Amino acid sequence: MRSETGWIEELETLDSRQFTIALRGLADNLAYGIDKSPFVGSGVEYVQSRPYQEGDTVRSIDWRVTARTGRYFVKEYETPKSMPCYLLIDTSASMTVSSRKRSKYHAAVYIAGGLALASLDRVSPVGIVGVGDRALRVQPSLSQTRVLQWLHHLRTYRFDEQTNLAARISELSPSLTSRAFFIVLSDLHDRHAVTALKRLVQRHDLVVLQLEDPAEGGLRGAGFFRAREAETGREFITHGRRRWVDPAWAERDLKRAGIDHLRIRTDQPFVHSLRNLFASRGWIGKGGR
Repeated sequence: MRSETGWIEELETLDSRQFTIALRGLADNLAYGIDKSPFVGSGVEYVQSRPYQEGDTVRSIDWRVTARTGRYFVKEYETPKSMPCYLLIDTSASMTVSSRKRSKYHAAVYIAGGLALASLDRVSPVGIVGVGDRALRVQPSLSQTRVLQWLHHLRTYRFDEQTNLAARISELSPSLTSRAFFIVLSDLHDRHAVTALKRLVQRHDLVVLQLEDPAEGGLRGAGFFRAREAETGREFITHGRRRWVDPAWAERDLKRAGIDHLRIRTDQPFVHSLRNLFASRGWIGKGGR
């Protein structure tokens, strides 16, 4: 059985069936030990007991109240509302450049696919928004076929897109009339992103998964060399001991704002950390929390 990093390395070469199997395996791993069904009987939240009416099922009778009053009462439950889940996937150039076989972009698509299927398992509609230059926005849907179709589409990428995370959030948030759950998958190279995320969490649930390539922390043993920023084309001189990208800057600001944040390095296992993060929040799409 392939490891999680093995699936990422082979993402480009997998056919559609293998790709779906890989995403399903990740979804099952993320949901392991967590009840996938949020529905019990007519709902999970007990509201009240009311007098029995013709047509009510016998299974809903509240026997304690019935015994106390001498009249038949039935329990009423509030059906849980499904909170839509939006996956904001960074398709910019900095996500595709990699020092390893598996890029941040490949990891993001793989993780987004697993989270999408896990969310659908919990009867939460899934929407997909690209936060690069591509005009990619899929309205929330409970159709697994539709969601998988767009995830397949995301397997193709370009090397010239810029990050537009802050702009996409500013465009999307005002159009939503009810609370939603956002999962951001990005390397956060957009310096305006943190400000936009702080505004977003004031109205919606939010988790930020920050992808990180090991080379962003410096190249050990490397001397001085000329480098070029993937999205802007800006060239600069640096050396291996210098950290030219500091992934921790966003983490500090986001945690101060009360935003759930997880850094994911492409060269390290991540499923266990992801599962713990979402389990601590009551899992995906459990609306109204």
